Amino acid sequence: MQTHLSRIDITKILFLDIETVPQYASFEELPEEERELWEHKSKRLQTDASMLRQAQQPSSATEELYKKAGIFAEFGKIICISVAFVVQKNDDLQVRIRSFAGHDEKQLLEDFMALVRNYFNSEKTYFCAHNGIEFDFPYLARRALINGIALPKSLDARGKKPWESPYIDTLDLWRFGDYKNYTSLKLLTYIFAIPTPKDDIDGSKVCDVYWSENDLQRIVTYCQKDVIAILQLFRKYRCEELIPEDAITIVI
Repeated sequence: MQTHLSRIDITKILFLDIETVPQYASFEELPEEERELWEHKSKRLQTDASMLRQAQQPSSATEELYKKAGIFAEFGKIICISVAFVVQKNDDLQVRIRSFAGHDEKQLLEDFMALVRNYFNSEKTYFCAHNGIEFDFPYLARRALINGIALPKSLDARGKKPWESPYIDTLDLWRFGDYKNYTSLKLLTYIFAIPTPKDDIDGSKVCDVYWSENDLQRIVTYCQKDVIAILQLFRKYRCEELIPEDAITIVI
């Protein structure tokens, strides 16, 4: 994404954040063939020695590892996509927040893709997320294809050159070419003094909140908070004032 940030029309950007979980509530529920495939895929996670030391039995380690299956598009599913987009009313900017959430992943993806096709499907459209290049964007694309859903042209970056990419990544922009470290959205909102509501949940708890507590709305609230933070961080990157809270509306 080579276009200078200052030249991008913010009303042409769809800010987004996704929440994902494993496809099954526990490792024991996986079909036998999928168990074998997961064990092969999860070998990279087994290097987390601290996790394995905490597990008193091998079965406990396997269960703990499976809670991380949601980070893989092949073994996880999307349960929430929250988006934010900016509209201009006279000289004022207003933000609309909308979430696509539910247990039916195909339906929420179809609803999200319909929004993209209707309003964000031109060559001047951009999509913005935090760590989106490595996670949100490919995850969305992969899960859409797995569910038999065609990607809108604007969202499909396959075969595009870097300067043609529609993706804006607030993590990538913060790196300034330094790829040694990961900087969390939480840390960036703190150092840029971006106000965020006090929540009792973070990304590591989403799996348990969904599968154990069955509290999808709690996850939606968390996801909406993050997408607002991403939009405000983008404003800070352009040395612009934050959009006031009373200009932000959640659309049902």
